[in-house]
Amino acid sequence: MSEKVRDGRLLRGARSRRTIARHAVDVASLEGLDGLSFGRLATELGVSKGGIQTLFGTKENLQLAVAEAARAAFEEAVVAPALAQPPGSARLRTLVDRWIAYAQEPLFPGGCFWAANLPVFDSRPGPVRDTLARQQRAWRELIAGELRHAADTAEHAVPLAFQIDAVLTATNTALRLGDDSAVDTAHRIIDGLLPPPG
Repeated sequence: MSEKVRDGRLLRGARSRRTIARHAVDVASLEGLDGLSFGRLATELGVSKGGIQTLFGTKENLQLAVAEAARAAFEEAVVAPALAQPPGSARLRTLVDRWIAYAQEPLFPGGCFWAANLPVFDSRPGPVRDTLARQQRAWRELIAGELRHAADTAEHAVPLAFQIDAVLTATNTALRLGDDSAVDTAHRIIDGLLPPPG
């Protein structure tokens, strides 16, 4: 097999993995990572079950790839726009606004991917739990880092990041349950936690 043919196959395989994983993120946001199966994805995407198994190997590998696809989509929608803002209060407020938009006009049909999946895996040791936990910690550490840049909140960065994350998670749940007041409530609570815009 020529190098060019091999490279072409690798590229097609990588594209297929991305397409399948991104579709599976939507499924997992609604039904959890446990709701994924090679057969279901093959049927929904009109591809062979064997082809999906070849790309991912095991259900656990599929779940890990889906968690990574969710993280990448989240970072593009929420984190990247905020990083264009100056560090501290402005960036933090953009992170909060982008997160609320991520849940309000859902990037994933079931709302927050981690709110849907962490409660299922939080007491199930293994690579999936470790990955989801690491991703969630990274989000809170990002918030805490921006709080440290804001002079009025630097001293309390970690507990404030925990509170902000809790409010956002509660907002996602309220939105999924049809509570139209959830966004205003979240903004009021978080505005009370943050220093005024500078």
